[in-house]
Amino acid sequence: MCLFVSVWAYGQTDTLRYAVRGTVRDASGGKPLAYVSVTLPGSNFATVTNNDGSFVIKSDVPPLFVSFSLLGYKSLTVPADREQMMRVTLNRGEFTLDPAQIINGDPLTILREAIYKISENCPSEPELFECFYRETAQKRNRFIYVSEAVTKMYKSSFSNMFGRDRTAVEKSRLLTSPRRSDTLAVKVVGGPTQAVELDLVKRRSVILNDADLEDYTLEMMDPVMLDDRRQLVIKLTPVLDSDYAQQHGVVYIDQETMSFTRIEMSLDMSDPVKATRVMLVKKPADIRFKPKEMSLLLNYKREDGKSRLSYVRTVFRFNCDARRRLWNTEFTAIAEMVVTNRFNGADAVPIDRAESFRSSESLADKTQVYADPDFWKDYNIIEPTESLEHALGRLRKD
Repeated sequence: MCLFVSVWAYGQTDTLRYAVRGTVRDASGGKPLAYVSVTLPGSNFATVTNNDGSFVIKSDVPPLFVSFSLLGYKSLTVPADREQMMRVTLNRGEFTLDPAQIINGDPLTILREAIYKISENCPSEPELFECFYRETAQKRNRFIYVSEAVTKMYKSSFSNMFGRDRTAVEKSRLLTSPRRSDTLAVKVVGGPTQAVELDLVKRRSVILNDADLEDYTLEMMDPVMLDDRRQLVIKLTPVLDSDYAQQHGVVYIDQETMSFTRIEMSLDMSDPVKATRVMLVKKPADIRFKPKEMSLLLNYKREDGKSRLSYVRTVFRFNCDARRRLWNTEFTAIAEMVVTNRFNGADAVPIDRAESFRSSESLADKTQVYADPDFWKDYNIIEPTESLEHALGRLRKD
């Protein structure tokens, strides 16, 4: 297939020649903190830390400050240091509850109010986002596939659930294992379009609608802090047996604005047949597919008084074995996307259908091999972990 390289009407961002690098750790235990939101105040540039707690964030002007936020921790803004690695520590966002502040409300009522306020809390105008996307596949503990891309994501107004929401690949690359034994012709759901298709706040066909909520028991959990704001936490547990696999979930809602800030979902694996119907797209006839995990994490960031999707992560774990062979291997596929820049107004140009990436397509069919060490020079990315850097080195040698 051809790689459609989009030509955008807005002025391209100047070269991102200023960079800030560092690590983020827990202040008390010193452990690396993953998925910390890293932003440059006064700009739309953003990224997240990797599993090692490492980050790099770039700008077209010298950054003065860097802000960090993570669920359960106090947010922090510190002066930017472009000369050396920044070592940032976050403190847990502990707080005491006045008895009068304890939340005893009906979780269903709270959730319905948050759904009702989506149009108020989310953008009323179309927006265009620049994103970094990475997908990896592991055979047991060994990486066999790594693909990365800079993508564009167009989202219409949140009052228009059926607008021209699309994604397009602007630049991408991949490495795959050359070993024939690592080749597995199994396709599971996912891909760059997940930032559009899995935005549960924008597309409320799953969970966040009255019909689906009737199938769940809702429970208020202890509140937590995010960006120094109290988040109401609601746990969703399926109660009805159905013809399809249901989801277990935890939803986080800002108590003051009633906007969604985080959604965690995991597919019920109690019935492998039902779980397989959800996870598997296709496979060879002689391969047996055994589902182990399918989880989704959605983070929403509030800026300029509006809440927007900022990070998506999906995890697939499954075992495969051949009916005529005595082997059973675990595979793990992880896809994550972070919004690194945002454009609105006249710069929010819709993505043409011919340029858009389709859910039926594979990123591996639309990309090139790793070669140029400065491939991401002008883009913000998610820093690769040490394990991923090691894996890339091994795949290149193979």
